[in-house]
Amino acid sequence: MLEAKGESAIHSQESSPGESGGKVPWGLVATGLLGGTLVALYAVATPFVTPALRKLCLPFVPATPAQVRNVLRAVQRGGGTLVDIGSGDGRIVIAAAKQGFCAVGIELNPWLVWYSRYRAWREGVHHKTTFYRSDLWKVNFSQYTNVVIFGVPQMMAQLEDKLRAELSSGARVVACRFPFPRQQPDATAGEGIDMVWVYDSVSFIAPRADTNPVHPVES
Repeated sequence: MLEAKGESAIHSQESSPGESGGKVPWGLVATGLLGGTLVALYAVATPFVTPALRKLCLPFVPATPAQVRNVLRAVQRGGGTLVDIGSGDGRIVIAAAKQGFCAVGIELNPWLVWYSRYRAWREGVHHKTTFYRSDLWKVNFSQYTNVVIFGVPQMMAQLEDKLRAELSSGARVVACRFPFPRQQPDATAGEGIDMVWVYDSVSFIAPRADTNPVHPVES
């Protein structure tokens, strides 16, 4: 009997560590989940935040429906090629493709490039759109008949010089939110924050005097 009691005591002592080891360390699990969430948020947010840290940047601010309409009013009719500098989620490019343009988006943010391609596929215009992850300062714009730009004031003067050197004859530039500082527009479309400024390549390459009148784009 003593021997049996001893065995029982031994089994009881051996089972205690097993019961303790079977408990889930919830503190470690919670820490791991929190760390994984922070890493995921960092991975998603970094491409959006990083451009804002550059000296010359194109922060992503979606175009309003009125801005999209004004851009389509301002570009040259009859199709051709169109490039949107800082294309964001692709809405200008997709809208232009639906109007018959072969449209290209230039965007530095890879997440927005992938999303734009998905939207173009969903809207059925992926065969007429192309989205490139590229730095606008490394792109030559001479091949495009329409150039659309949603810029910021700090970059417009430098971009003005770049386009003046690269635009082909017959091209048109449509600036949204901010006009070029040294260039008189040929026309405007819309009003307020939705206004766009229209520049034809002839007057863009040879700047006009500020006294020339600016006419609204005809609907």
